Amino acid sequence: MSDYINEYVGKSLDLEHVTKLYESESHSIYWLGIDNETAFRCNVYLIKSGDEAVIIDPGSREFFSKVKSRVEQILPSTQITGLILCHQDPDVSASMIDWLDVNSNLIVYTTDRTHVLLPHYGRDDYTFYSVNIMKTLRFESGFELEFIEAPFLHFAGAFTTYDTSSKFLFSGDVWAALDIDWELVVTDFEKHIDNMNLFHIDYMASNIAARGFAKKIENKEISAILPQHGSIIGSLHVQKAIAYLKELKCGTDIVYGDLDAT
Repeated sequence: MSDYINEYVGKSLDLEHVTKLYESESHSIYWLGIDNETAFRCNVYLIKSGDEAVIIDPGSREFFSKVKSRVEQILPSTQITGLILCHQDPDVSASMIDWLDVNSNLIVYTTDRTHVLLPHYGRDDYTFYSVNIMKTLRFESGFELEFIEAPFLHFAGAFTTYDTSSKFLFSGDVWAALDIDWELVVTDFEKHIDNMNLFHIDYMASNIAARGFAKKIENKEISAILPQHGSIIGSLHVQKAIAYLKELKCGTDIVYGDLDAT
């Protein structure tokens, strides 16, 4: 079993190529990008397990060609068997329709609330797998993903994906960060808190939502947190990241905070 994440702490990347984050037998995980220079940098991940391959949060249509070319460094793009969409926002899900052009038989894994909105991108002719009903995805290889709902972080139907082999938590917008001086893996967590605040204070619903999700996962073995924006949080900082959620004041806590005094 190989976990490469800690090897990337403080190191620069070859952004023209995919970055392998984990490998165990026939199960491997890759970071695909995106390498655009913006504070809203998007992370796209691929899990290849045996003959199956799923993309987590494939991203916007603007970067579809680049993501597709990265996938093809690993396997033919026609072999993508599924897309995991943590919610419906365009930076997460818009390229779904392009991937359906590549393989019309792929499966879309998402919540019921997200599924209602996805056809507004222009296609509803896809196979839908409800993560609300089917809480896990078991690959033919025997490896398994677990879906953990994260309501109102920031969408009512948001969820995260836990890979039971690597112990990676693909967290969507939870623990997302905005940072021009981006690094693949967080080096200084205290400094990174400021970057997470730039996202969470405005986008996340409330401390109740944040604490509720933190309680769900606080006893789970997590080796890394992989958000859709910002840097990966390695094993050294996972417990600090959970504590951050528990203490977070955001959204309605701030907008309607003066109601507590009335």
